[in-house]
Amino acid sequence: MKKQVLVSVDRGETRVAILEGEADAAAGGSKQDRPAARAKDGGRGRPRGGSPGAGWRVAELYIERRGKRSIVGNIYKGKVDNVLPGLEAAFVDIGLDKNGFLHVDDIVMPGVEVQRRGRTGGKGQKIAELLKPGQEILVQVSKDPLKTKGARLSMQISIAGRYLVYVPQGEGVGVSRRLDDKERDRLRKETKKLELNGGGAIIRTAASGATREDFDRETKYLFKLYEVMQKRTQETPAPGMVFQEADLSVRVVRDIFSAHFERAIVDDEKQHHRLVSFFTRTAPELLERVDLYDESESLFERYGIDRAIESTLNRRVDLPSGGYLMIDYAEALTVIDVNSGSFIGRGKGARLEDTITRTNLEAAEEVVRQLRLRDIGGIIVIDFIDMSRARNRDAVLKILRATLDEDRTKTYVMEISPLGLVEMTRQNVTDGVREILTKTCPTCDGEGVVLSEETVAIDVERRLRDLVAEHPEPEAFLIQVHPRVTAQLVNGPGRPLHELERTVGKRFHFEGSEGLPLEYFGVLLEGSREEVEQRALPFREGEEVLVKIEEPHMYNEDDAVAKVDGYVISVTGAGRFIGDQRLVRIEKVGRTAASASVVGASNGASEDPDAELGAPSEDEESEDSRPRRRRGRRGGARRRGKEPADA
Repeated sequence: MKKQVLVSVDRGETRVAILEGEADAAAGGSKQDRPAARAKDGGRGRPRGGSPGAGWRVAELYIERRGKRSIVGNIYKGKVDNVLPGLEAAFVDIGLDKNGFLHVDDIVMPGVEVQRRGRTGGKGQKIAELLKPGQEILVQVSKDPLKTKGARLSMQISIAGRYLVYVPQGEGVGVSRRLDDKERDRLRKETKKLELNGGGAIIRTAASGATREDFDRETKYLFKLYEVMQKRTQETPAPGMVFQEADLSVRVVRDIFSAHFERAIVDDEKQHHRLVSFFTRTAPELLERVDLYDESESLFERYGIDRAIESTLNRRVDLPSGGYLMIDYAEALTVIDVNSGSFIGRGKGARLEDTITRTNLEAAEEVVRQLRLRDIGGIIVIDFIDMSRARNRDAVLKILRATLDEDRTKTYVMEISPLGLVEMTRQNVTDGVREILTKTCPTCDGEGVVLSEETVAIDVERRLRDLVAEHPEPEAFLIQVHPRVTAQLVNGPGRPLHELERTVGKRFHFEGSEGLPLEYFGVLLEGSREEVEQRALPFREGEEVLVKIEEPHMYNEDDAVAKVDGYVISVTGAGRFIGDQRLVRIEKVGRTAASASVVGASNGASEDPDAELGAPSEDEESEDSRPRRRRGRRGGARRRGKEPADA
């Protein structure tokens, strides 16, 4: 499988995308399809390979915002703030808003045996004997602060290079298990006599094909970094940072760029220069694969990356056969539900079990793709469609695990249950794309639901009764609510507004706009009927108004509806003018609606415009009382907040 790395740098963020494509597809694509890039300090001419239409697809996305850079890999001189023997952990001040969390399993002290959970049979020193409040220690961040939790820390310091990870307090040389046995044996021989200054090393997957000269060159560079870090440790007071990990683009390219990658394309000269400098020092033979993109069309738009980023926010993911996934996020885990959707099998003799199995096989591959694309971590539960045959369940699990082999992030998959559930974990190191791009909805506070119009209308009824009980003198009230709530009060089952007015003997007028929160409730005016009506009714009979004809009439396709600040105008004969601006003459005016006709057309306006919405007709006049304005109050869940200005 061929791969590409795309790096896009904007003022506020850096984005990195990894594209994957089969070898035959990657070689395809017409010359016109290939985006132009110019070589500068590396790369020769136009970048090779395919375009978005030549079999490439986005496999992984990484986004780093300015001022919110990941701190994973950073090394700090910290100060122990608190030791909790019951949790077998300590909280360490590293100079951030929240203390870092150091578990006993992550404590490494040369020459000291630590009593670890379930590993040493009770032997060794306990955490309370090793760490004391105020003690200064060197720690490295292994996991970014997430939500309410601080950073996860480790005392096992390591410095990553391209081919190996140098572990100053380690022993021996380990080789990545992602490499095949033959290559692992070769690398063990190449690094058998590698000078590590008394430390250890882990040979990375990217070291495939590396020579002894490559390792010698890299270890010298890593030793220099470690010496600089040691000097800073002596000079820096605790808490403070003594080593900063590379930025996003260099980090990703360093960790994954290998012979399997056709090229790295960068749209920023400064970042391109950094990558060129990195490869000059670590892998000069790959310099020609680093290209600078300088076309007017944005790099991510050209490759369809922007669409892929938007897709990570979708709850539903469609499968080729017609099935689909539903991805839901919870505090403790992520749930992925598999549905057959419109897929009913192929051919007249298709069996249900075969249809289900085919959908699940497609879903298994797509689930892994979404985990990588969205960078979903933690506990994940996949609800496959129930399969009756054990061999089909085994086939789905086999595909899931095989596809996960392409994932660089550590995963652990449990066996599929008789109910079709698969429980798995995926290492969660940094925020995923969704966490970076979004925030909690201010309307529902992350609940994912809002109050219905019927619920709010019922609550408004209660508030109106309370209002009359508190202020029995006024004859009428002008209430500000959302237009859909007004419609529910007027048109709802049992005509609630008519029944309410009959019961309390008061008159209620409403105004509002679509911009109001659905649950908003405000009292704009109270007083006599005449004074409230004069303020409440937006038009006078015979008045000509320029309005936009918005939608067809609910009951008569020849007529249409216009709205002005939530006030409905039923326009006779305007069905053919939907979307147009038209001058209309107001024929009849009601509390919640008016009827009108297009100027120049025949008059067929309703005698009672409110009747079209199910509202009661006007009552007889009564004596005046002085109007008074009242401040708005929120309805529904009775939230407090800033009220909209009176219209």
